[in-house]
Amino acid sequence: MTTTPNTVAVLGLGRMGGAIATRLAAQKRDVVGWTRSGRTPASVRTTGDPNDAVAEADLVLLSLFDGPACRQVLHDVRDSLRSDTIVLNTSTIAPAEAAELARQCGRAYVHAPVLGSVPAAVAGTLQILAAADPGTLGRVRPVLESLGTVRYVDDAPTAAALKLIANHGLAGAVLALRDALRQADALGLPRTQVLDVLELGQLGALVTRKRAFLTGRPVTGTAAFTIGALAKDMALLAAASSTPLRSAAGLADTPAGPEADIAVAATVPAVEVAVLEPLRAYIRGHATGDSAHFRDAFMPTAHIEGIRDGAFVSWPLDEYCALFPGRPAPDEPARSRRIDALDVHDTVAMATLTLVHGADTFTDVLLLVRVDDGWRIANKAYHRRV
Repeated sequence: MTTTPNTVAVLGLGRMGGAIATRLAAQKRDVVGWTRSGRTPASVRTTGDPNDAVAEADLVLLSLFDGPACRQVLHDVRDSLRSDTIVLNTSTIAPAEAAELARQCGRAYVHAPVLGSVPAAVAGTLQILAAADPGTLGRVRPVLESLGTVRYVDDAPTAAALKLIANHGLAGAVLALRDALRQADALGLPRTQVLDVLELGQLGALVTRKRAFLTGRPVTGTAAFTIGALAKDMALLAAASSTPLRSAAGLADTPAGPEADIAVAATVPAVEVAVLEPLRAYIRGHATGDSAHFRDAFMPTAHIEGIRDGAFVSWPLDEYCALFPGRPAPDEPARSRRIDALDVHDTVAMATLTLVHGADTFTDVLLLVRVDDGWRIANKAYHRRV
């Protein structure tokens, strides 16, 4: 079959998925969408069951947050896919995850991560890194070209890796902008004047796009690209390259909500470095499985509390440390952790972290106190999502 796909199922209607679905519908394609987020574009027909969405689709387009979501959704709809249906994955995932999905789906799989945010998706000006079997690419090319400019890449893991590298450049620019604004604030320079000058230089395009966020003016609509999404991408790149990234650490340390636009990371005042030390030790404990890091992070009197197997638990520190084997988890390269928020009030602070450990996602709320030798975690409460 050489026909161009006309019936498109878009699985994932978040910011980018909703914008892509809206663009395809505007191009007179028959689009049906499915989402777990609750966001449903008014211009797109939706269904509550992904199997219904893919049953008659020539093309199934994935716009999901990460690799585990892609695997799970494809697993759920596998029996409903037609034999000639193309799977087009625009999600940002790890190179190894892209390679595995390409292996599972065979010649019907197109890995096509996109560069650009919501406005570019709506306007059809995305930059698309596409990798697939030549015959499959020929079928899906008109759909890709309606979304933007297509750059063909040799294979799925290369396309995934290039997308992470592109986002690393963006993360570096955000942090460079943050450093410049902090220096300008220290010199007492007016924010508007500083942005006028920065627009003339290498950060100009970013400043122009994000100026409303950078000046604190009310911003209509939702974030185009969130801190949480960019931090996730940097964690994927760090794991794939086995190289510590300044951008990954810098974004993870940003005390702003994960749903905030990336430009907010440039405007948040600097946090006292010492308050981050126990949080970093806590993250190292999870990454290594070495309980010594937890003893560095927590006060000896700390308790860890939450719901486990349906029952409330409250472990003292010794019992919590005994849960860790002294070595990294087998799937550690695929795990990720980030600091979502950090509020400091003189001698006390509260931090919220997200830990993605395989099929489980944990939200950790940590209470910190300043003691004689620095900051320590006094207590932890957590919520587990499976």
